[in-house]
Amino acid sequence: MEKKYKNQILDILPFHNEKIKNQILESIRIIEIPSKKILLFEGDIAINLFLVLKGCLRTYFIKDNGNEITSQFFIENHMVASFESALTKTPSRQYIDTIEDSIIGIINFDNITKLMNESDTANKYINEYLVSRLIYYMHNRESFILDKPEKRYIKLIKENPGIISRIPQQYIASYLGITPVSLSRIRARLQQINKR
Repeated sequence: MEKKYKNQILDILPFHNEKIKNQILESIRIIEIPSKKILLFEGDIAINLFLVLKGCLRTYFIKDNGNEITSQFFIENHMVASFESALTKTPSRQYIDTIEDSIIGIINFDNITKLMNESDTANKYINEYLVSRLIYYMHNRESFILDKPEKRYIKLIKENPGIISRIPQQYIASYLGITPVSLSRIRARLQQINKR
């Protein structure tokens, strides 16, 4: 494993105990994945946690009419998985795919569980991370119900500067719950405001 990826993984999973660090590094596979590659299909039971070392991923659902609804984007130093599927051992309802050519660290949930059982520090960190994800999804759901798409778009830009140029417009529109045409209008309106 290249040193830069080791350091990046230890930044994403910031454990100070050398034994835990070594266990993590030993249990992670690093692979290069082209864009538009599905890592998890609806109906699969999630067995892996993905660490984004380079590139961009997204989670999404496919409705009965075939429309894709993007739920989140993940860029460098983010972790992504279908946690509900992994924790309950039930089929995932979402997909995970690559938007860009990506380099991904993959760790099996069995290894994570083993680590949590062996280390109170690892157990605490993973549980805190899961709680933070729960809070994020609660806020995201609230925002989807209460906020207009324009406000959600501005929030996406503020939370992830530069991400807009990396993601196809149709994915951003589906994340906001609007059409690409409506997104174009929002972008044009914001550009006019910024020119004043």
